[in-house]
Amino acid sequence: MAKTKQEKDAEKQYQDLVITYKKVFGNDDGQKVLDDLSRRCHFKTTTNIKGDSHESAYLEGQRAAFLFILNMVERPIE
Repeated sequence: MAKTKQEKDAEKQYQDLVITYKKVFGNDDGQKVLDDLSRRCHFKTTTNIKGDSHESAYLEGQRAAFLFILNMVERPIE
């Protein structure tokens, strides 16, 4: 089934956004920021705080935001 103009426009906007993420984080300064965010956003550590579901959810939200950024940077350009 052929894509509508609206679908094509949405895909183009998404690909442009992926390219922008790659530009922002694809240099030495961007890598420094990613490294800092990976530590601050608990990328390689647990976000579970025993007995405090609210703090666990807060920390997991930080981690999810970092994972989204990382996913956009590592996504292939189609």
